[in-house]
Amino acid sequence: MNTVNAASGQPLTLLAQDGYRLGATLHPAQGEETARIVVGSATGVPQGFYRRFAEFAGARGYTVLTMDYRGVGTSRPASLKGFAMRFLDWGTQDLAAAVAHMADGEVPLYLVGHSFGGHALGLLPNHERLAGAYLFGVGAGWHGWMPQPERTRIWLAWNVLLPMLTRWKGYMPWKLLGAGEDLPLGVYRDWRRWCGFPHYFFDDPAMAHMADVYARVRTPIVAANAKDDLWALPRSRDAFVGGYRHAPLERRDIDAKAEGLGSLGHMGYFRQHAQPLWEEALAWFGTLGANPAGQRAA
Repeated sequence: MNTVNAASGQPLTLLAQDGYRLGATLHPAQGEETARIVVGSATGVPQGFYRRFAEFAGARGYTVLTMDYRGVGTSRPASLKGFAMRFLDWGTQDLAAAVAHMADGEVPLYLVGHSFGGHALGLLPNHERLAGAYLFGVGAGWHGWMPQPERTRIWLAWNVLLPMLTRWKGYMPWKLLGAGEDLPLGVYRDWRRWCGFPHYFFDDPAMAHMADVYARVRTPIVAANAKDDLWALPRSRDAFVGGYRHAPLERRDIDAKAEGLGSLGHMGYFRQHAQPLWEEALAWFGTLGANPAGQRAA
């Protein structure tokens, strides 16, 4: 095993296959490194939000890499207006660069995904390098899976408010709504379209090939969703993760109040009071028995 320094939070730059430069932070393991984790962020959530989890895992022997997708946080250009990209670039290019950087073949590499980070697993051209993936709050995004009044609120946002704001700004000004970082126009257009389908892009006739893309994933997965996550209830998760039809898949429904976690919602998975969930995820990684390159024995 490798031994690394205990210092936390080393900034670095990743280079995506298309040449885009991405801001990232390496959180080295304390003492002997036993495994590595790449964190797949949620849409519009900067990498700093995952710092506490990274430090928690680092204290338990994991080296953790957090990163910002292009257009967000430290990977944002000077102006989002006129910035051209597609939503899927975050998985096929950006998170793929993080996996390539961390997969050294000496220790196992895992993915911890939040919301879109759970979508990104299936988009990775190098997902076979992962020994396991623990996903929090992944869902299909369709307003119909949400309870009232959240269902109506999200429908109005997609169909009334956001089209007007985005036309005015030239990008999705999510900060104005207090919901997250501003997003490139390409992300907005794709996201809005796919959230109009009950099974996200799997229902989009223009994306019919995605069923075969996701069917290639063989990485063991846990998909954990809180029952109070209004944006990604377990039924919304199930509408999406069925796409991982050839991967070993475990569904975990979190009853936050009954488990002493208080309220989780869509963002609480990575707040301080969710530490028991982090411990659970790391313990599951420890049971996988995959070889360091992420290839499971036949």
